[in-house]
Amino acid sequence: MTQPRRFVVEADGGSRGNPGPAGYGAVVIDPATGETLAEAAEYIGVATNNVAEYRGLIAGLRAVRALLPDGPADGGPQVRVRMDSKLVVEQMSGRWKIKHPDMKPLAAEAARVLPASAVTYEWIPREQNKHADRLANEAMDAGKRGRQWEPSASTADLDTPRSSVADALPPVSGPPGDAAAGAARARAALNRPAPSATATPQVGWGAAPDLGAPATFVLLRHGETALTPEKRFSGSGGTDPELSATGRGQAEHAAEAFAARGTVQEIVSSPLRRCRETAGAVAARLGLEVRIEEGLRETDFGAWEGLTFGEVRERYGADLDAWLASAKVAPTGGGESFAEVARRVAATRDRLVSRYAGRTVLVVTHVTPIKTLVRLALGAPPESLFRMELSAASVSAVAYYADGNASVRLLNDTSHLREA
Repeated sequence: MTQPRRFVVEADGGSRGNPGPAGYGAVVIDPATGETLAEAAEYIGVATNNVAEYRGLIAGLRAVRALLPDGPADGGPQVRVRMDSKLVVEQMSGRWKIKHPDMKPLAAEAARVLPASAVTYEWIPREQNKHADRLANEAMDAGKRGRQWEPSASTADLDTPRSSVADALPPVSGPPGDAAAGAARARAALNRPAPSATATPQVGWGAAPDLGAPATFVLLRHGETALTPEKRFSGSGGTDPELSATGRGQAEHAAEAFAARGTVQEIVSSPLRRCRETAGAVAARLGLEVRIEEGLRETDFGAWEGLTFGEVRERYGADLDAWLASAKVAPTGGGESFAEVARRVAATRDRLVSRYAGRTVLVVTHVTPIKTLVRLALGAPPESLFRMELSAASVSAVAYYADGNASVRLLNDTSHLREA
């Protein structure tokens, strides 16, 4: 009797903006040797992370089918799919319901590629999915240049250490290179139950423990400037004001609070002066350095810089109405729309989450970037930006997990300022 052919598929997808420019990557691996059998990647235009991940899964399964001379019936293939998307793994395993209308047809398409009995799913940490991740990023990089990914240009397999499908398998007896031993290792890997196969999926505060420690962003709005009490538009296109005496006091109170808690491990800041001064006060108390992140700057409010809302209403009424009605509309005079801000903030978020996985980072920034991070974490619409209150020197917090999910922990806490 012919033994079924066995494959491992690793797949990933990404979106620089979520939604934003997106791409996927997938690799088919021989589980006995770790050899790469096929790669697939594609830039898919503007999409969400989850759509890109599903597209990567579909591409990986199709690549397996293409390796079978007589189609899926050839020897009854057995495929283990490994992904760092908890959502896709749990939904395709049938343990989580598929509620989002964009996901249902993609899941159905993935299920049709190979017989359901031939495919099992396993969640893996992001660091074990580097090959597929690199392919997805190669595809997005190609899309940025107005091109599609080309296999001949790929360095993902060369640059990425093998994700240890073969190396991480249970050891078996037998001399090096023993074919029977290699086959036994492959069978052991493919027959091993997935880690979450019997676990009850948990979300929110009860997030599954196998995701590891999240990257936690403690979001500190800068202290007051002379413009803050007057509620004037103060973005990145204005005078870059310094902290007022009140603002400096607020920064010191924040520094005292963070020193008492002892949880902050890293500090990043907007390049604008009011944030650098606020971050500097905390850094001096904690003995940490401040890393400047350009993507954390405030919105450029164009011709509205320095004006009150009433003054903008009086001078640019029609423009203000359009701005309030759509996140894609920029302020008068070459300002920056909230949609543009969201794209750069999301890109900065993704970079920081990757850099500071498992660590607690103080992110010193402004009203719009903080509200945007909270909005994206909640999956809330753009108009929610107008429904959040963020006081000067207030603290909010968002935790980001390895599967791409986020948990809002705190919003607009000013308890450390009660004596300010």
